[in-house]
This record gives sequence, C-alpha cells and structure tokens, in this order.
Amino acid sequence: MTTAPATVGVVGLGRMGLPMAGHLLAAGFAVQGYDVRPEAVAALAAAGGTPAASPAGAAAGAQVVITSLPSVAALAEVVGGEVVGGEQGLASATRQGLILIETSTLPIAAKAGAAQALGRAGAVVLDCPLSGTASQMRSRDIAVYASGDPAAIKRSHGVLAAFSRVQHEVGAFGNGMRMKLIANHLVAVHHTAAAEALLLARRAGLDPALALRALADGAGNSRMLEIRGPMMVDGDFSGANIALQVFQKDIDLIGDLARTACCPLPLFTAAAQLHLAAMAQGRLDEDPACVFAVLEQMTGPMP
Repeated sequence: MTTAPATVGVVGLGRMGLPMAGHLLAAGFAVQGYDVRPEAVAALAAAGGTPAASPAGAAAGAQVVITSLPSVAALAEVVGGEVVGGEQGLASATRQGLILIETSTLPIAAKAGAAQALGRAGAVVLDCPLSGTASQMRSRDIAVYASGDPAAIKRSHGVLAAFSRVQHEVGAFGNGMRMKLIANHLVAVHHTAAAEALLLARRAGLDPALALRALADGAGNSRMLEIRGPMMVDGDFSGANIALQVFQKDIDLIGDLARTACCPLPLFTAAAQLHLAAMAQGRLDEDPACVFAVLEQMTGPMP
C-alpha cells in the first residue's frame, strides 16, 4: 500500500515562496499554492504543485500552511479575506490542529493579530522568519528562526527542514522576528562595509574583481561580500535578491526594535542613511548592493 504525501499550503509565491514550494515538492510533499499574480500560480503548476484560487483553497486538506507575504495589508487580506472575499481567507478555512508557519518580515503585532484570529478556530500560528536572500532560498541555504508553541515547531520540523539549511528554535512567539531583525542589522552593515572595501580597493588602484576574490578568501569575508560583492564589481544591481524598497521596511523595523530596547546602533544608523540616499536616487527596485553606487558618487572621478 502507498501513503498519500502530506499536503502543505503555500500562500505567497514570490522570490522566497515559489522556490520554497519547489523544495517542498522535491522533498515529497504535495503543495497547494496561492498568489494574487496568475503568473506565479502558473509557475507553481509547472513545477508540479496544485494551484489554488484563494488562501482558503491553499489550506484545504493541508496539515501545514506557510505564508510568505510582502506587507501587513497582505497578511490581513490572507487571514481575514478583506479583499479576496470573506469566505476565501484563511480564517474561514482554519480547523483544529492546523499549523500556520508565518515566514514574512512583518511587525510582531501584525503577526500576533493573525495568531489571535486564527487561534479562535483552533489553529496554531508560528512566527518563523527566514534569514537569507532569494538566491540562498533557491539553493536551500536558508536559516529559519522558529518561535512559538514548541510542540507545533516539533511537528513542523520536516516541513521547515525541506526548504532550509538549518532551523533555530528561539523561544516565545515573536522572538523569531526579533532574531530576524538582528540578523538583518548585520546584513545591512555587512554589505555596506563590503561596498566601502571594494570601492577603497578600486580607488587604491587594485583590480576590483581580484580584490573580491582575495577578500573572500581572507579574514574579512562575509556572506554579504560573497553574494553582493559581484554586483558591486559589475556595477549591476538589477538582479535584486530583494528590492531596496522592500529592504527599507526591514531597516525601519530594526530602528523600531532598537528604540524599544533602548540600544544604540551607530554602525547601523550610518548604513541606513546610505540606503535612504539610494532610495532618494530612485533605486527602489535595485538590490541593496546599490549602496556601492551611492558611495561611488560621493568620491567623484578617479584622481
């Protein structure tokens, strides 16, 4: 006898959600997916997943549902169905024992509101943001910061492990987002430092491509140097792992966390100003590696 594969619903098939669904399919899960963009749902179907017409459809018959969403408004729509139509939201499809793995980078209060709304129907919501870029998701090089009910995290381990390299259980609901914001604090500082270093190498007369290879083999290496350094060397920031205007949301949330914790972040504050300058230059759809171009414009022509 054969056993039908466990079903996972994925709501939000963007830069992170679509490759996530692909990893789940490769691991043997049946995947039902929903996105507001028809082309994203078509891509899931081409990969072997089952398109759903609504968030409720993605959750139908699933043991676990994953949300990967761009905004608080999107989460509210997916949960309550304000836009997609009352009975089509997750709140109408939730049943006792369903686990919702919320992976988006959003304010803790918004996630807690979703957890409260779905909890009334018997679901358990976990706050499980992801650390890594879209290219890292494609290669399954993602860290999960799982927070919430320990029993639900344990039950979800197979699903989380299917699309991530490592899973960290970080405590009570909301700690996942706190850990993610601290990780993105390092991301912002590290790729800004990489931009400074590569610009200094060029201004000092070194070949930037050679400098990148040498630095990546040295003590100052970082994931951000490896991932965003090539974009800086090439001067091409169009292949965004995340759009700058989306990453700006993360920067704002990090600032909020620092104010709440009364923690000074002088290095992060300096990096945040360069990101704001890139926004002012209209680089909204570019990768945050474009801070290199901001610094480059500050230096003027080569002597």
